[in-house]
Amino acid sequence: MKRFVILGGGYGGITIAQTLLEGHIPDDTTVMLIDRMPFQGLKTEYYALVAGTVSDYDLRVQYPTDPRLVLKHGEVHDVDLASRLIHMEGEDPISYDWLAIALGCTDRYHDIPGAEEHSTSLQTFSAARQTYRLLNDIKPYGQVTIVGGGLSGVEVAAELREARRDLNIQILDRGQNILSAFPGKLQRYVSSWFNEHDVRTVGGVSVSRLERGIIYNRNERMDTDVTVWTAGIQPVPLVQRMNLQKDGQGRLIIDEHHRLPDHPEVFVVGDCASLPFSPSAQAAGAQGKQIAEIISAEWRNRPPRLSRIKLKGVLGSLGKKAGFGLMGRTAIMGRVPRVLKSGVLWRSKHHSG
Repeated sequence: MKRFVILGGGYGGITIAQTLLEGHIPDDTTVMLIDRMPFQGLKTEYYALVAGTVSDYDLRVQYPTDPRLVLKHGEVHDVDLASRLIHMEGEDPISYDWLAIALGCTDRYHDIPGAEEHSTSLQTFSAARQTYRLLNDIKPYGQVTIVGGGLSGVEVAAELREARRDLNIQILDRGQNILSAFPGKLQRYVSSWFNEHDVRTVGGVSVSRLERGIIYNRNERMDTDVTVWTAGIQPVPLVQRMNLQKDGQGRLIIDEHHRLPDHPEVFVVGDCASLPFSPSAQAAGAQGKQIAEIISAEWRNRPPRLSRIKLKGVLGSLGKKAGFGLMGRTAIMGRVPRVLKSGVLWRSKHHSG
């Protein structure tokens, strides 16, 4: 039997599996999905999990149940590209004929001393649970500091404000304004929302080191009870260790069919892949669909028919009643983008199996 193995059951990996199951899989081929968790976690909603406004159960999506799909759970330690073997903790190596690397990302700490040791994260389901526990244990009027004023940092701050009106919350960013990748109109809208809801935003910060309960902005000391790190991402350590061509962000260079140039049997999807746009669940899903179409065409000995990936836009939430978004070049603010984001979440939770 031939084997197509998908490493990672996030947005990219699950889309590959679902799209393949919707089509024809050859009788001599098995599709295997490997993930550390027995369910998919809806990562775009982890900000609500850390704030305590949803339960972790609400952010679980069960993997498809299909006799053509083999589910395996555990930690992947290494991939031997030359031998086409996957090495897992406590398991015999798993061979593959085709492979999709969809393992996602981890935090980037920019070599700042103490950043990893003295901050908390939301990059994994487990990390988000731990962050919730730390935030929930802060005494009234305690200080929460979020390092990084991008989309994740903004959503965490807004959701936490609705959950804990007693806390002092601040966002630190190295840019002069939060959401620096967004148009000024959106930046001003979100900043105004934070002003109205007593969330402090501090720009032009250069975090030089972290100690327990302390952040240093160069030599200025800033006391904090909990520090949430949302100041950048990078591919997982397994990908970092691969001696292959990468871009400036450490992501693997791929060809127009999402394959490694020197290993055409290996696809790379999502945060591990060098793409012409920012990492996102939407991009990973679009890539995953194309990868499934490419391998399906290969199984039929036909050339793939692919169109250029076009992303629909970006949506962000400010608590449960307000939001913001960018659809093409059009900025949207207020209730409508929040409703749209809820609709996207509903579809993610129910478009499974």
